[in-house]
Amino acid sequence: MNNNITDKSYFFSNSDIESGLSSLRTQRFVDEALHGMDDGELYLQYSQSETFSFDDGRLKNAAYDTSKGFGLRSILDEATGYAHSSELSEDALARAVNTVQSVKSGQSGTLSIPPQRTNRKLYSDQNPIVSTVDFKDKIRILQEIDEYARTKDPRICQVSCSIAGEWQVIEIIRPGGHRVQDIRPLVRLNVSVVAKKGDRMESGYEGSGGRYTYEELLTSENWKQQTDNAIRQAILNLDSVPAPAGEMDVVLGPGWPGVLLHEAIGHGLEGDFNRKGTSAFAGLMGERIAAKGVTVVDNGTMENRRGSLSIDDEGTPTSCTTLIEDGILVGYMQDRMNARLMGKQSTGNGRRQSYAHQPMPRMTNTYMLSGNQEPEEILAGVKDGLYAVNFGGGQVDITNGKFVFSCTEAYRVKNGKIQEPVKGATLIGNGPDALKRISAVGNDLKLDNGVGICGKAGQSVPVGVGQPTLRLDGITVGGTDI
Repeated sequence: MNNNITDKSYFFSNSDIESGLSSLRTQRFVDEALHGMDDGELYLQYSQSETFSFDDGRLKNAAYDTSKGFGLRSILDEATGYAHSSELSEDALARAVNTVQSVKSGQSGTLSIPPQRTNRKLYSDQNPIVSTVDFKDKIRILQEIDEYARTKDPRICQVSCSIAGEWQVIEIIRPGGHRVQDIRPLVRLNVSVVAKKGDRMESGYEGSGGRYTYEELLTSENWKQQTDNAIRQAILNLDSVPAPAGEMDVVLGPGWPGVLLHEAIGHGLEGDFNRKGTSAFAGLMGERIAAKGVTVVDNGTMENRRGSLSIDDEGTPTSCTTLIEDGILVGYMQDRMNARLMGKQSTGNGRRQSYAHQPMPRMTNTYMLSGNQEPEEILAGVKDGLYAVNFGGGQVDITNGKFVFSCTEAYRVKNGKIQEPVKGATLIGNGPDALKRISAVGNDLKLDNGVGICGKAGQSVPVGVGQPTLRLDGITVGGTDI
């Protein structure tokens, strides 16, 4: 079965999903709603999701949910009409038609050409919730993780772990009978531990996931490696010392530290912020915004990755979009509306949290490409600085790129050697400035383990991040050792 052009509809006659909609009449509603508009679509969604949480040696929560609904959108110039409902019925759809037509106000537009179709499949149709890993097996694995962590090191005093899965079906209908469908699996495993030594307690965390099934996620090799890393972080932090403060050279490790790139730079390269002129990068297309050797892409076409999509939430096939090439700004991430208003093409970055939300330009998997330097060589050049391996929370202002990020695993570096772990370090700066302070790019590109969640305008979507080892010169570090 094709991934988004399928003979089977999950929303109409002979459907697995109970629905009061007929295929023919639904198409007529869509044609009526979008007559005289510039763009728009009917977005249908059905989801199954579950979560299991294990804490303090016992199952604390087991939840299962199904949801379904539609979102109908009309666009005329910059005006948008949007209506959504959890009721899949002709009455609800008729009311939505009346709502979205209100943006006309005597005006009329020319309907945009629908997105190009694709048969590409980046992930399986298989429902992870309906799998060979049944309820008892999931609970057993969580219990094994708990027991494994506690016996691995006597200093581990608390263990929390969880399994989450989702199976989502979407269908997008446009005027004239243009229809596409996508079936999206998503799984995740989280492990958190707390270690204690005397009166001091420290935590460690590791997660993994992607668009595949539990059978791939819940192997003993995977969860043991994940648990070992969480334990390593917690034990390491027991011996950490207060972080230094001041301006210094900072080396970022590969992989998850790319979350700083995502937040401080990625959002500023989304089409809507640049069309409105509110991004720190607005009006800089074709100009140097980063050091030479810095190339950043947003790639939604990677198989099984958490941030990947065969088609975005407007029906456009995702792509690998180069944003920065050798330091030069060359592209933005676009949805259909902002691309049309800017005279560009959609890059397949129109994303929404659910049928109850409108799509907007969002990242998929955003990462920096490898350079040509060995990581050891990069660290060897640091006389007195910081090596940041993992990050926690952070704050970013899109308009000026200013950011503050907290390090959950970091080390002092002296004379090119990694020294003691430090606690309480934060990186402070702004994205445009930080891009120009990159003085070395490693040859060890790594992607995160599949845990990224991106928030924007009240919507959350799964994403991926990544980068090679990087050196940034003269970054402000906030610490507790003053």
